[in-house]
Amino acid sequence: MALSTHQQKHIETWQESGLTQVAYCRHCKLNSKTFSNWLRFYRSEQVATTTPTLIPVEIKSIASSSGTLCLRCPQGHALELPAGVSPQWLGELLRCLD
Repeated sequence: MALSTHQQKHIETWQESGLTQVAYCRHCKLNSKTFSNWLRFYRSEQVATTTPTLIPVEIKSIASSSGTLCLRCPQGHALELPAGVSPQWLGELLRCLD
């Protein structure tokens, strides 16, 4: 089932409105449960059509006496992890943060 242009327009208008779903539906005389179903489908379509992106990573070998691994992004955020963290777990974490 694909959403109609009418349904997509309602979702986009609601997102820009600043109203709650219930208030928007009341204002537009829409069934809030039906609107919620449209929104759930709309969001699942958005996720399905999103292509994965790669995150540039620069690896620097710096000796650490603390036994921790520190990941820093260009925006200044830092994440400190135990040095023995599983590479598979770290890879999954980075995929989730994307």
